Amino acid sequence: MAATAEQSARLGLYGPLSRLFKARPTRVREAVWGVTFISPWILGLIIFTIGPLAASFYWSFTEFDILGSPKWIGLDNFITALNLNKVIPLWPDLRPDRLFYHALGRTLVYAGLTVPIGTISSLLLAILLNQGLKGTYIYRTLFFIPHLVPSVAYVMLWKFLMHPRVGLINSALAAIGIQGPGWLTHPDSAMMSVVLIGLWGSIGGNRMLIFLAGLQGVPQELYEAADLDGANSWHKFWNVTFPMISPTVLFNLLLGIIGALQVFNIAFLGTGGGPSYATWFYALHIYRQAFEYFRMGYGSALAWMFAIALVIFTLIQMRLSERWVYYAGGS
Repeated sequence: MAATAEQSARLGLYGPLSRLFKARPTRVREAVWGVTFISPWILGLIIFTIGPLAASFYWSFTEFDILGSPKWIGLDNFITALNLNKVIPLWPDLRPDRLFYHALGRTLVYAGLTVPIGTISSLLLAILLNQGLKGTYIYRTLFFIPHLVPSVAYVMLWKFLMHPRVGLINSALAAIGIQGPGWLTHPDSAMMSVVLIGLWGSIGGNRMLIFLAGLQGVPQELYEAADLDGANSWHKFWNVTFPMISPTVLFNLLLGIIGALQVFNIAFLGTGGGPSYATWFYALHIYRQAFEYFRMGYGSALAWMFAIALVIFTLIQMRLSERWVYYAGGS
């Protein structure tokens, strides 16, 4: 009995916890210390992630201008964004958002241009760097450097280079008798200019490295077997390389699409959404509504609509990928 009391005193808090969870005191002690060490991360997750998510979800159903108290308005924010009051005349007092579909369309155009071009370019670049040529490590570094430059810095750099009057690009074109476009300052060329800036900062970045890692994981025995069958370079790529790296392609496609749909810095710093709303992207629309017009409730509704759309789109992509993605060792 004395031994039991002495053991309980030595265990301290772990004794009652071990009886509560029906586990050995040593396992309870390990769990307590584990929770103690990860508690800063847990608190950060709750305070800076879960808390703001819950708050924005509530605000999406309210009229909230930050200075006052949130006023519950139900689905009015979503009806305003989707312009449902123009289709179903049940909410005559709601003013439709004339820029919602425009911002969504501009974002889809940007993603439709940058994702396929960027993915194919990164794959081709990774294939070239996987050939084992002399100076490969130097080329990898050079191609990866643009990705290391902060987006604010390279957007401002390209904004200067693309200046219609004093920019280096138009100056070089004028030297050979070509009148350069307005680039970021003209509605007809602003979108393509933003696309070029986005591609410059992404082609040689993480996407290229992920493709390179996938290519280096393809078994050489498969290429040797293809050589014995008389396959040329295209046949080896299409029948050996692509099936083996198809999970990598899917991964890069998903990340590329999500990243492209979230485009913000290039438009915010380079064009401000203009000229004439030519680069008014969805993320910029959320920012303007929430932090410039102080319509925090409406901005939260736009953000949640965007998040739900991304989840649905990702699930659809995963479902469609079952037809062309090959997983080695899978059934």
